[in-house]
Amino acid sequence: MSNDRLLLIVEDDAAFARTLKRSFERRGYEVATAASHEDLVTLLESCRPDYAVVDLKLGGGASGLTCVQTLHQQDPAMRIVVLTGFASIATAVEAIKLGASYYLAKPSNTDDIEAAFARTDGDTDAPLDGRQSTIKTVEWEHIHQTLLETDFNISETARRLGMHRRTLARKLEKRPLR
Repeated sequence: MSNDRLLLIVEDDAAFARTLKRSFERRGYEVATAASHEDLVTLLESCRPDYAVVDLKLGGGASGLTCVQTLHQQDPAMRIVVLTGFASIATAVEAIKLGASYYLAKPSNTDDIEAAFARTDGDTDAPLDGRQSTIKTVEWEHIHQTLLETDFNISETARRLGMHRRTLARKLEKRPLR
């Protein structure tokens, strides 16, 4: 692959990956896809993408943050956008620390992602009076941060949070990570 607009999509939802791929191909990108970290590593042996879109929560409880780290180590100049169905402060901070350029909540379209690729500077005019956090939001962000720290190990997360594993599982069913 030799296009100077090579995009790598790391997404375990095959239908969404296909849709995103077709959309970016219509915009002149050459697109490769991977469904897991293992697929990503294999792909990186044969290509050097300029851009990447990474789903935060991959199948089997795998974290897209591992993919972000691998991509950033491969090429620190790569523009990496993380997509997630549930955005949290904890995962946004970790994604940026690991090398992501931008972090978007789903649903996001090709226009949103391409605009994120183009953004290189922060916005000093960003509003400082964001939404007030509710107790439920703070609890969820704490659960999500602990899940990240335990590499999505439910039993260990429950132990660290001092709750029964089934209680944590019920909370996760009510508000899934995707």
